[in-house]
Amino acid sequence: MTNHTRRNSNAYDRTEMFIRHVRETKEERSSFAKVLIGMIIVFVGVLLSIFIFAGNENFVEEHFGKDSFITKIFQKLAISNSNKEHADFALPFGLRRQNILFLGVDASGNPKDLWTGTRTDTIILVNIDPRTKSVNALSIPRDSKVYLPGDNGVNKINAAHALGGIEMTKRTIEDTLGVHIDKYIMVHDNAVKEIVDAMGGIDIYVEKPMHYNDYSGNLHINFTKGDHHLNGQQAVEYLRFRHDALGDIGRTQRQQWLLRSLLNKLKEPETITKIPDIISVAKKYVKTDMSFYEMSQYAALARHIDMDKIEIAMLPGAPNQRGYISYWILDPEKTQEVINRVIYRDKTAIDENLVMSAGVMAPNSAKAEQMAESLKAANIDVKCTGITTRAHSQFIAHSSKVTNDYYNWLKKKNEAFGGFQFVYDPVNYQCGETDFTIVLSGN
Repeated sequence: MTNHTRRNSNAYDRTEMFIRHVRETKEERSSFAKVLIGMIIVFVGVLLSIFIFAGNENFVEEHFGKDSFITKIFQKLAISNSNKEHADFALPFGLRRQNILFLGVDASGNPKDLWTGTRTDTIILVNIDPRTKSVNALSIPRDSKVYLPGDNGVNKINAAHALGGIEMTKRTIEDTLGVHIDKYIMVHDNAVKEIVDAMGGIDIYVEKPMHYNDYSGNLHINFTKGDHHLNGQQAVEYLRFRHDALGDIGRTQRQQWLLRSLLNKLKEPETITKIPDIISVAKKYVKTDMSFYEMSQYAALARHIDMDKIEIAMLPGAPNQRGYISYWILDPEKTQEVINRVIYRDKTAIDENLVMSAGVMAPNSAKAEQMAESLKAANIDVKCTGITTRAHSQFIAHSSKVTNDYYNWLKKKNEAFGGFQFVYDPVNYQCGETDFTIVLSGN
């Protein structure tokens, strides 16, 4: 083999992980919600509650005392929030978008050092835009095959933290995706259980029976379909359930619903009395390079964010088995498309004369047909309908033409299109290749 041929062969090997087309959905062995709950702990669990109840001085004094430190903070916030002409989100960020890296790490086995040598089971890059008060979240599969900085070669992206800590993790993601990371937050594996227990449990609608036993991993899941009040351990079991025909899509949906349940819980007046417990969990199981002031600014912004307008996506790719090692091979074209959309906020202007195509998934044919008729009345080409047993409703965009702006414009035309969670997924079509899919809840 000539040197020229050998160089070409090596180049091919280096780029192979970025040129495979998407063929199937992989079950990502991570708990997406660990980090989202970490965001609740840091941004919402402590600080959002302060802003929500800042004006209720009687309630605060009753539970924390008239001259307590927490009461004084509430009084100051009540004064600052009384002037609605000024934006809550201020310096040091201004109106510049920020990329916040959320990491969920596994147990280190060392009770004296919870972080060193741990792998990142969950990796989420969150883009926050203070100007539009919107949030985009990009989930990075932990098995993604990447080059690690230095002489560490090819490995799974979740190995970066175990080998080089947070700095190697940040650099790996920045080099791989071509983005800049402003701040990071790490949440330990034990945070999920303890934060839910500290809040007194959460209410969840379990969309189907979930039964699974892993005796080696000491994991036992046993849920019936319906409404449940979950304690911390049960919440972990709900999030870890993997035997789902929808794979990662189904698990990601459950994690989003748990996040919504947490937000609803935080709106209850009783939650404020549990702030000391939540702070205690955060101090032990959350690590960040943000100051308290920086976190408070994000918490101020969180008050104005509409959960239905949060856009989520996962880096598209395909599974690849090399011996005993399983990798997630990123699709180059689709990956760049997702990054441009979610992180760089590239948008396509709304063309009201452009005919979009759609698919409809519903629990029965009558519901599907009713939604299809509403779409047709809005001049949308309905390509297909199908039956699904989803517990929650979603608006899934597959095309770059379908933005949140388009969805909001569509909702104004007909209220039947409102109330859906917005998801961007350019790969997994629900029924035929369409610009978007509407999934109707069976709950």
